[in-house]
Amino acid sequence: MTASTHSDIHHNADASQHRVVSREEWLAARRELLLKEKEYTRAGDRLAAERRALPWVKVEKNYAFDGVHGRQTLSDLFAGRSQLIVYHFMLEPGWSEGCKSCSFLADHIDGANLHLAHHDVTLLAVSRAPWREIQPFKQRMGWQFDWVSSFGGDFNYDYHVSASPAEIAAGQRDYNFTSSAGGNGDWPGISVFYKNERGEIFHTYSAYARGGDSLLGTHHYLDLTPKGRNEGGTMDWVRHHDKYIAAAGNKKSCCGAAESRD
Repeated sequence: MTASTHSDIHHNADASQHRVVSREEWLAARRELLLKEKEYTRAGDRLAAERRALPWVKVEKNYAFDGVHGRQTLSDLFAGRSQLIVYHFMLEPGWSEGCKSCSFLADHIDGANLHLAHHDVTLLAVSRAPWREIQPFKQRMGWQFDWVSSFGGDFNYDYHVSASPAEIAAGQRDYNFTSSAGGNGDWPGISVFYKNERGEIFHTYSAYARGGDSLLGTHHYLDLTPKGRNEGGTMDWVRHHDKYIAAAGNKKSCCGAAESRD
């Protein structure tokens, strides 16, 4: 899906010009749409089943992370649970604040963790910036979820959310299961892992670009409204949640290029 197509789907320029009909006509149209909504739900259920049925890859490398709990291994990040969801948060070394679109997604994590922690799932964020650079931004945003640094390790490179030195030198990088030119920085993504009773860890799933859209509950609310997402480009209206008043009129998404892709 191109950026312009995505914009056309999620932008409604003038809701005031919308067609107005009788209650009877509305009910007929609504019942017709309901059939499509039910099929969409069933298709989502089938897709989720196929996602769970994907083969796994055993994680053989020893990864290390730094965070509020000190030095931790990938196994430690599970925090006693068997399933781990990692959000690859765009915060590169030297940045004073994280990507605003990643921050938008992160605003949804603490609420989910109220429940996931009681259903054998640990959800946290990983960034390439050092922990000392993550901590002040995390505190500013008021987030409670665990967020660790992969600085100095291969984790971001191996799960294709950061261009490796070799990729930068070649001018070619892998992202969203496709090789493309350029793109030297970090991009967003999600990776999922499973740990069995023997302590073996397996990589079960990853998604990139718009693959994270299902985690954005705010989008799903907006999709119910007459104006929809009401954006000219991918998440161009989104701000860090402490900047909405100051940022009025300044629309730009830091990871829109990634998320305009399918």
